[in-house]
Amino acid sequence: MSVRLISFCAAALSIFAGACAPDQDLAHLNTRIGGDSGTVVDGYPVPVVPASAESVAWGTPAVFTVAADDNEGPYRLDTGDRLRIFVYGQPNLSRLYVVDQEGKISVPLIGNIGARGKTTYELQKLIRSRLGTEFVKDPQVTVDIQQNRPFFILGEVKSAGQYPYVSGMTVETAVAIAGGYTERASDRSFRIKRRQNGFVQELEVPADYLVKPSDTVYVFERFF
Repeated sequence: MSVRLISFCAAALSIFAGACAPDQDLAHLNTRIGGDSGTVVDGYPVPVVPASAESVAWGTPAVFTVAADDNEGPYRLDTGDRLRIFVYGQPNLSRLYVVDQEGKISVPLIGNIGARGKTTYELQKLIRSRLGTEFVKDPQVTVDIQQNRPFFILGEVKSAGQYPYVSGMTVETAVAIAGGYTERASDRSFRIKRRQNGFVQELEVPADYLVKPSDTVYVFERFF
């Protein structure tokens, strides 16, 4: 009888231990996962989101406010400039040339020449050097700008659009070329979009700021 009682008690203890085992394992899991590794809710670990996965709020593109620029510097040639090239004694070479999309001009005898980024004087020296190497003895070359490449003006002006650039032009000059302000225009708020060295800049500028070829000038509407 005592042996049967002992066996029954052992079996009961075994069943009780099996029922309690999940709680013991869960408590162990809570202890193991808790702390710095994360938290456990209803027996399940809550994933920890790494800092790299947090959402990032991107701001608007930077717009720089600049003062009037009095240092225009030499005019640099680029796509759209019309050039008058004269080679003394060579009528077949003396003609009008347009700088193409690649920033080059095609000159008879010497082929394509890079004009982008050069001044007229630098281009003149290059053409003279190429011609003098094997085609023309001591060539006399002059390069003049027949028409500058355009600038663009948009916003509160009477005739927005594209116009030939004028050397030394300011924002006010550009507005005058475009027919003047509209009745709603602000004469204090201007923005210039400028492409330079492969990048696009947006500049908040005053009315006497110097405009460059290929710039886009925006004239804003006043708020009152």
